[in-house]
Amino acid sequence: MALAQGFAIHDLTSLAEPARTILGDGATAQAQPGQLILTCQACQGAPTVALQLGRLTDGTEDRIRSGKTTLAALETLCLKQNPDCRLTSLPAGPAIGWISLYAFTGGAGSTAVILRDGDLLTIEAKAMSRGAAEDAVQRLAQALLPRIVGR
Repeated sequence: MALAQGFAIHDLTSLAEPARTILGDGATAQAQPGQLILTCQACQGAPTVALQLGRLTDGTEDRIRSGKTTLAALETLCLKQNPDCRLTSLPAGPAIGWISLYAFTGGAGSTAVILRDGDLLTIEAKAMSRGAAEDAVQRLAQALLPRIVGR
């Protein structure tokens, strides 16, 4: 895994305890520098969430920043994979981001994608309901993005 260049932090292990607390009572965390896995069977919707650092240098970030690729175009791509997909913008400071929400057999998922200078952070939640999946991603993104993305 390439280390993050544009984000303020390069290691998710320091976020394990804050993220576990954000997810809820009974949550557990397994942390490695590039990945943080959270589970909470006691939380509403029993979410499992994965935060992962990576790189995306295929030009997606530049196309979105320039307006060549819109959120509507990204949602169209998402809909091709899952007709239930919905996509919304995610405020992410100097980074750009969006959240997708989708159903699947037996539950739902929500994925936040955050890009800054080629760095990629994904926050992916799977839960028993759309609301639980989206809530987990929203809460974690709101609380952790300022620390991960930086100024």
